[in-house]
Formats: sequence, structure tokens, C-alpha cells
Amino acid sequence: MKTLGIVGGIGPESTIEYYRFILDGCRAHKGESAPHIIIDSIDVNRGIAMLDANDLTALADYISQSIGRLIRAGADVALIAANTPHIVFDAVQPRSAIPLISLVQAACDRAQALGLKRLGLLGTGFTMRGEFYRKVFSRAGLELVTPKDDEMELIHFAYINELLKNTFRPETRTAIVQIIERMRNEEAVMAVLLAGTELPLLLRRAEPAGVSFLDTTLIHVEAAVSAICL
Repeated sequence: MKTLGIVGGIGPESTIEYYRFILDGCRAHKGESAPHIIIDSIDVNRGIAMLDANDLTALADYISQSIGRLIRAGADVALIAANTPHIVFDAVQPRSAIPLISLVQAACDRAQALGLKRLGLLGTGFTMRGEFYRKVFSRAGLELVTPKDDEMELIHFAYINELLKNTFRPETRTAIVQIIERMRNEEAVMAVLLAGTELPLLLRRAEPAGVSFLDTTLIHVEAAVSAICL
């Protein structure tokens, strides 16, 4: 098996999920044999400060430095265990001496395989307002719908101030599910991308009727397992 490098810590709870799910996935294919995984945990608060300042060059440098450490530690392939940092994926990938597994491309491939054409996009404000998801999905002929401005503010606030701090409130879950239900009823959205790796920790198994969730953590994990274990 190849050695997998993970740029983690953004945020910590979802990095733990990545580690556990990748181990489970590889064991399902390889029996008791476990993959070699290297995690470089970076500071989520530092990354958010760069995003708040719209300093994408600094963010690309920060993530590239992490990937460099993973390469020096022996990684054969790497991934960034978060959605929002994929805003600089196209700047980081050419600087990497090893292949990087794109979460956004993996999610797009899954949506295509499921025959989905119109999906809701939930994540941080940086993700929902950014173009990096739309660029990949539009190339595949898929349409993404984001919540209203006030709904995006609610989701972003909860993400930064609750989810990244390992706080998962039932009232926040209820509020976000209500947003999804509105998108289903008013925007004809039949599936929603949980395009924030903390969102599944809050919303997993909370799908409203008539809406399916695409869990980007699990989708990314499956792509990683295929890359290193199959």
C-alpha cells in the first residue's frame, strides 16, 4: 500500500474521522493490514485569518509547506482534510511533488455517478460564496444552489463558532435542516453537498424527506482508500 499524507487540523474533529474511516476502508479491502498514514496538523485559526484577510497566496503557501513536510516524511499521495482550503487547490497542486486527491473532484464524480443535476451547497461562507466548487461542477454540467444570504450567515457563524470548536447543538441542527427543507421546496434541490467536513458530524442521519446528503468526508475517504489500498 502507498503511504498517505493528510493535511489535517482544519478542523481537528473531522481529521479524526478521516483517520478512522480510512483505516476502516483499507481493512475492508486488505484484512488486518493497515495503511501507513502521516498527518501534519496545521492551525485552523491561522488558516481562517488568512481567508478573512483574503490572503489566498499566504494560504496556498501555508498548505504547500504542510504538504512538503508530508513528502519529506515519506508520503506517496496526499489530501487536504477539509473543504474550504480547496479554494487554493489549483495553486497548491502544481507545487506538490506527489499527487493530491481533490475532495471537490471526488464529490463531483459522485454526483455525476448518482445522476444528480441540481444540488444544494452548504459549507463555510468561504465555500458557499467561492467559485472553486462551481468551477468543477459546471464543467460537468451540474448546477449548484446556495442558501440565501441570511441563511449563509447563520451556517457560517455556526461553523466557525460551534462546529470547529467541537460544539454540536440540536438547535443548530434544526435550523440548518429547515434551510435545507426550504431549498428543497423553493429551489427544487433534491440533494445537498455537505461541503464542510464538520457538517456531517452535525447532520449525519438528519436528512429531511426527499433530500439526500452527499457526505464529502466519506466521499473523500473512499477516493483516498482507492488511491492507496486498491
